[in-house]
Amino acid sequence: NTVDLARNAAKLGYTRYWLAEHHNRASLVSSAPEIMIGHVADATTTMHVGSGGIMLPNHAPLKVAETFRVLEALHPGRIDLGIGRAPGTDRITAMALRGTEDTLGADEFPELLAELLAFSTDSFPERHPFRSVKASPDDVELPPIWLLGSSGYSAQVAAQLGLGFAFAHHINPSAAVPAIELYRDNFTPSIYLKQPHIILATSAICAETDERAEYAASSMRLAWARMQTGKSAPLPSPEEASSYQYTRAEMSHAQAYRTRQTTIGNPTTVKARLLELVDQTGADELMITTLIYGHENRVRSCELIAEVFELRTM
Repeated sequence: NTVDLARNAAKLGYTRYWLAEHHNRASLVSSAPEIMIGHVADATTTMHVGSGGIMLPNHAPLKVAETFRVLEALHPGRIDLGIGRAPGTDRITAMALRGTEDTLGADEFPELLAELLAFSTDSFPERHPFRSVKASPDDVELPPIWLLGSSGYSAQVAAQLGLGFAFAHHINPSAAVPAIELYRDNFTPSIYLKQPHIILATSAICAETDERAEYAASSMRLAWARMQTGKSAPLPSPEEASSYQYTRAEMSHAQAYRTRQTTIGNPTTVKARLLELVDQTGADELMITTLIYGHENRVRSCELIAEVFELRTM
């Protein structure tokens, strides 16, 4: 389904396709984005394919640098390296991933990111223990690096280092404008990027009518309510969600999640809302995530959005 959606997205005129990293989530199959990036890039020819993102604390920076240099060598100019600082999972699973709990409470992200950038430019200080280590293949540059974030922290780091910034509006809508302003106002040109560049990632669910779109969106509201109350399960169907008897706590979580689902409706409704988001934030690119039940419904949502924005004619 992931590869089929990518093929359809490429035909429809989309320009990027990113894959997330999550672990121990019954509703998300995204445990190895670096493997899926290769499969998706093999199946397409025009889109940039990348990670949205690699959760850096789960990985050794050297391994990330080598993996993405290999991907770049296989698909020149088409790979993106999106980096996040969250574990993408719960504390116990993070410990299983890392093999230790020593760093779970510490913010090791700045040091890990510095190592990754040093491997990408061969710029470790003279006395650094990794000075003699080369990320292979060393005749291939690391793909463009994007920092992912849902607050001002990653915005500030991306600005200081001169990296691209992708903001997760679907996770924290209210923080989008201040975080993006912080990034833009403090951006320092670098060898990676001369001008600030912002991707706004947001949830978008499109169907032929507003009612059908809302019906499709009900699946994720129930999934979120279950997750917040400690119940892990695959994404439910809209039929299950519409007949589900919510507890008071679950209903509270479901209603709170609805505020994140800011773009739901027919093509005209969705286009107006997405253009409003771009106008509010000044984003350079808009990226959509569509968590709905049924592969065919997800493909159709992407088709309707592409059609209303006339992507194939751009």
